[in-house]
Amino acid sequence: MSTYAKGLEGVVAAETQMSWIDGVNGVLEYVGINIDALAQNSTFEETVYLLWNKKLPTRAELDAFTKELRQHYSISAGIVESIRKIPKTAEPMHVLRTLISELAFYDADPNANDVASARKKAINILGQAPTLVAAYDRIRRGLDPIAPNTEFGFSQNFLYMLNGEKPTDTMARAFDICMITHADHGLNNSTFAARVVISTLSDVYSALTAAVGSLRGPLHGGANEGVMKMLNEIPSIDDVEKYVMDKLATKSKIMGFGHRVYKAKDPRANELQKLAQQLAKDTGNEALFEKSKKIEEIMAREVGAKGIYPNVDFYSATTYHCIGLKLDLFTPMFAMSRLGGWSGHIIEQLSDNRLFRPKAEFVGEHNVPYVAINDRK
Repeated sequence: MSTYAKGLEGVVAAETQMSWIDGVNGVLEYVGINIDALAQNSTFEETVYLLWNKKLPTRAELDAFTKELRQHYSISAGIVESIRKIPKTAEPMHVLRTLISELAFYDADPNANDVASARKKAINILGQAPTLVAAYDRIRRGLDPIAPNTEFGFSQNFLYMLNGEKPTDTMARAFDICMITHADHGLNNSTFAARVVISTLSDVYSALTAAVGSLRGPLHGGANEGVMKMLNEIPSIDDVEKYVMDKLATKSKIMGFGHRVYKAKDPRANELQKLAQQLAKDTGNEALFEKSKKIEEIMAREVGAKGIYPNVDFYSATTYHCIGLKLDLFTPMFAMSRLGGWSGHIIEQLSDNRLFRPKAEFVGEHNVPYVAINDRK
């Protein structure tokens, strides 16, 4: 007997040691470590190592991993030439999706999908992704790309390549925490897409390309752009009450609220809220944060009893804005981080692979006669 579950809700389709979610109590752990502890103490590089190796690294292991990642920051001249040919009006998520696929052209053995090869390809793609995004953004602005600096960590290097100057420590740390909190989140849609593709014994590039395509949807990673658009639609904090109540009255979605898994506040939102508040103060965007805080207060009053709370997108939007990122770069930031998690799931899938082949429940007619084309109405 097969049971139909729309959207595969409640279906367990894979085993993982990477992240665990308690949606009722609002808990997220990476390899058993609470996300708050990682956000407060870890780095993105250490977090990726943890996800891929299921343990925290020693100092020597972290240094070796960080060195290896930095060796893959640079992109080939051929890729740079490809970026220059991309229309300047192209959406960055479409660009990132396409360029990750194109990286396979410069791999001597792109189809190797044993675990060791998959790991090498994953660290290569993770290292180059920020360079791809930064290069495209600068070229579309009429500027030359900036070569990566291997003296900088993942987050610091990206902001340097994007803006042409070393970021402040606060900016770099804020961005690094964003990367940590977005890195993995169970068998979400894009992670599932990556595991489905690699389960065919396709290649890492194809699996990650599929994941990026999934993430850009407005019901998944694209929601953070929707939050910023919403905040921009509200003229001032005095207009928040009417805006939210009008939306609720028409049963319109308030962007950044609600989650398929969480029935409590998304634990990732807690640390991002602190970041957003500090960055808003540092960058003169207090009004933006106050609007966000007011929206959360009204939503708690009106629908909190229904288990509708802020998710990771709600305060990450304010954080990215304060860092100075353009709106259409918000979701690529999510993708850059999630490359760490997707790759870990690809490695897990290849370690004990079975092709995903779910059933579909047929609801059409049977024994329908074929009608000759001249007799059809």
